[in-house]
Amino acid sequence: MTVLLAGCGDLGTEAGLRFAAAGHRVVGWRRSPDKLPAAIEGARADLTTPPLPPIPVDNTAVVVAVAADSPTEAAYRAAYVDGLSNVLDALDLDRKRDGAASPSRLRRVLFVSSTAVYGDAGGGWVDERTTPEPGGFSGRIIGEAEDLLRQRLLGTGISPVVLRLGGIYGPGRTRLIDQVRSGAAMAPAEPRYTNRIHRDDAAAAIVHLCTMAAEPAPVYLGVDNDPAELGEVQRFLADELGLPLPPSGVSAGSGGGEPSRGGNKRCSNALLRSTGFEFAYPTFREGYRAILAGEGVRHP
Repeated sequence: MTVLLAGCGDLGTEAGLRFAAAGHRVVGWRRSPDKLPAAIEGARADLTTPPLPPIPVDNTAVVVAVAADSPTEAAYRAAYVDGLSNVLDALDLDRKRDGAASPSRLRRVLFVSSTAVYGDAGGGWVDERTTPEPGGFSGRIIGEAEDLLRQRLLGTGISPVVLRLGGIYGPGRTRLIDQVRSGAAMAPAEPRYTNRIHRDDAAAAIVHLCTMAAEPAPVYLGVDNDPAELGEVQRFLADELGLPLPPSGVSAGSGGGEPSRGGNKRCSNALLRSTGFEFAYPTFREGYRAILAGEGVRHP
C-alpha cells in the first residue's frame, strides 16, 4: 500500500519508518522534507497554505499528524482545522462522493487527535463512548477538527479514524525527567491522574489502525495501560535516578510537572487493545526506563 503522511514531525516520521519497514511506500509532507530519512519520500508542504503537493495516485491511507506552532488559539485553529481542511480539499472528496472520479484506492484517513477533548473528569474513567467536554481552546478546536473529518468523509466510502493520544513521551521528550532531576518537580496535594503513551507505541498504533484487516472503529484512545497518578510517576523517576522524592503540596491543576490541560481523568485503552494491538511500553515504568537507558532517538 501507499501511505501519505500529512505532517511528518517526530511522531509522523517514526510512523513512516514503521510503514516502510513493513514494505509500504511512504510519502511525507512537511515544511522541511530534507530532514526526512531516505525511507520516506519527502515533499515540501505547509498544510496551512495551499496548494498542497499532488496526492499519490495509488494512495491507500492518509495520516494527518499536525502540531500547533505555538500554544495559542489561532495557532491551534490554523494547524488542526485549517490544516486538516486543506488536506481533505487536496483529496478531491466531492468527485469521490459523486462517482465522477475513477475508483480510488483510498480507504482510510486517520487523524491524530488528543485526549484533551475530554477536559477534566475529576479522576473518573473515560473511553470512546464518553461525550467530549473540553476544558480549554485546545481540546475544543481539536474536537472541531474531528467533526470536520467525519462530515467531509461522509458518503465517500473512506473511513474516518480518530486516534486520541494521551501525553506523548519518549526520546528527547524528557520534561518530567528534567523536572525531577533539577528538583523543580512537586507532587499534587490531591491525586491527579495522567495519561501518556510512548512515542513508539503511538507510531505503532497509527500503523496498526491503517493496516489492520478489520474495519476500524471511528475513534480510539491511544494511551498506555496505566493512567497513573502524577505523584506516583514522579516518585518512580526519583527512585530510578537515585534522587530525593519530590515534595508534595501543589494544588490540583496548578502545575506539578505536567500541563494542566491534561485534566484529571483516567483513559481506557480497552478498545485499542481489543483489535490485537500490543504495547511495547505498557506502562510508564517500561517507557521511562528505556529513555533513561538512552534508547531511541527523536527525529528532527
